[in-house]
Amino acid sequence: MTARPSPDPICVRVNDAAHMIGIGRTKLYELIAAGEIETVKLGKSTRITTASLHDLIRRQRGAG
Repeated sequence: MTARPSPDPICVRVNDAAHMIGIGRTKLYELIAAGEIETVKLGKSTRITTASLHDLIRRQRGAG
């Protein structure tokens, strides 16, 4: 039997999201406050949707 590949995550922790796009946590929280990045609350935990990270990068690439 072969192992199934693990699926891509649909949301990640704040630290992981910041690391994924190469910014600090403070900047990430600024982007969240500005409505640039979508978050999901799961209990007390805040998660960042990977789709919103991809959208942010697409918007930034188009703005240049």
